[in-house]
Amino acid sequence: MSRSSKSRIQQQQPEVCGDCGSSDPSWASINRGILLCADCCSVHRSLGRHISQVKSLRQGSWSPSVLAFVNQLNGHGANSVWEHLLLDSVAPKNLKRKPGPKDALHPAKADFIRAKHVNLSYVLKPSLEDGVGSAAALEVELSKQLHASVRSGNLETSLRLVVQGADPNYFHDEKGSTPLHVAARSGQLSQMELLLVYGADVNALDSQGNTPLDLAKACKQSAIAERLVEAMYEVTDRLSHFLTGKKPDHASGQHLLIPDQSKKDISEQLKIARGKLQLVPNRMFEELVMDLYDEVDRRETEAIWATTSLNPEVGAVPFLPTNPHLSATRNQGRQKLARFSQQEFNGLISDVLIDARRRQNMANLRPIDSPLPANLAQLKNAAARESNLSDDEPLYDAVASDDDYAALAPVAQQALVNKSPPGGPTSAEVESLRQKLQDQESTIQELRILIQKLTSENCQLKHSLDTKEYDVQLRIDSHLNGSTPTEETPEEVEPVSDGRQYGKRPTRD
Repeated sequence: MSRSSKSRIQQQQPEVCGDCGSSDPSWASINRGILLCADCCSVHRSLGRHISQVKSLRQGSWSPSVLAFVNQLNGHGANSVWEHLLLDSVAPKNLKRKPGPKDALHPAKADFIRAKHVNLSYVLKPSLEDGVGSAAALEVELSKQLHASVRSGNLETSLRLVVQGADPNYFHDEKGSTPLHVAARSGQLSQMELLLVYGADVNALDSQGNTPLDLAKACKQSAIAERLVEAMYEVTDRLSHFLTGKKPDHASGQHLLIPDQSKKDISEQLKIARGKLQLVPNRMFEELVMDLYDEVDRRETEAIWATTSLNPEVGAVPFLPTNPHLSATRNQGRQKLARFSQQEFNGLISDVLIDARRRQNMANLRPIDSPLPANLAQLKNAAARESNLSDDEPLYDAVASDDDYAALAPVAQQALVNKSPPGGPTSAEVESLRQKLQDQESTIQELRILIQKLTSENCQLKHSLDTKEYDVQLRIDSHLNGSTPTEETPEEVEPVSDGRQYGKRPTRD
């Protein structure tokens, strides 16, 4: 073990597993703020990242601010938030006993961990009897307390408020800001990490139209500003690092790092696949990138687990665990990512990064959420019908069944297709994209005019046929009977029935 790795462990106080008390923990749960032994970590991994985000203390790639955040939470009683009722002398007697280091992993430790982190059985839940009228009013009150708490260094209080239901994205009408604005302006880096890990929007605007990054720069909080920029590009940075082992240099304006593919031969099938990817709506594209991020985390953690665990097969996670907050179709697609070979998976990530850059460039010319033109929407629907995953295959959710889950608010991830501009496309690229959009809009307008004209002509023809049909039939029948109606003898012509309802040709009296 390297000296830096040892110092990492030595900084953690107390150096015990938060779930069973084992000494010398080698893993950490970032969003829980506790350390874990290998046994307990194996259960956490099976729960999924929406419950617990685990990382190796010795071999994981740590951001200094995230490591400091975990150290501070662990050293200042984060576990007392998750085990409050176990520490309460008047707590119900039927609660599960906390297991010890020598207890069996199954069922003792596993059942306790699920009760503690999935069902939140030992968390102090706020009561509606304290003058708060409804659940919505209670959430507002908790969120206001969080808004005030993040300006101080008391992480445990902020964590307790979030766990009890405070909204990290709450907008305080009187203050005109969100908790992330307050933490950024106050220079509270660890509070900011807490908000980010629980889904705070880094691009949120205050009443003056400022983002947290704007406030950090205005207050000369350089460390805060640097971390906020990293948070904006956290997902694409992770994907780039998985492919290249490097991260973009945001300070120099480089926000996306994509492997060079200029020398690679692109097959026709790959061109078609990339074309279909471009037709995916922005929201679905964000979900795809989010799923790729989770799969990258699973693969990297699985590689570390295989080299550090005494029994790698125990606790292995061969595919992403089922997330009950997502649809069955999406869960199935997430789990199928594990089937991709390393080469196939790298190719998919590379294509996604390329398309992310294209979408960012397009966002400079058109709002990212504006609807697609009609012809593109038709192409998109056709591509979706051709590329749908088979729903006949089962969900591989044996790792954690539905009974193991409870209602826990999902941890939102940061916006994946970042709306802030990238390093900046060249003027030639911008002009080319603008010209293509103008040509497309012109073509659509011409098609609209043509459709309107054809519709109008069609209506006129229908009307003309309706008014002349009777007269034409009359003239034909008169001709067959040897007489021709004229304008001089209209009284000699009587209305003629078509005779079809009687099964014979009409006759004159």
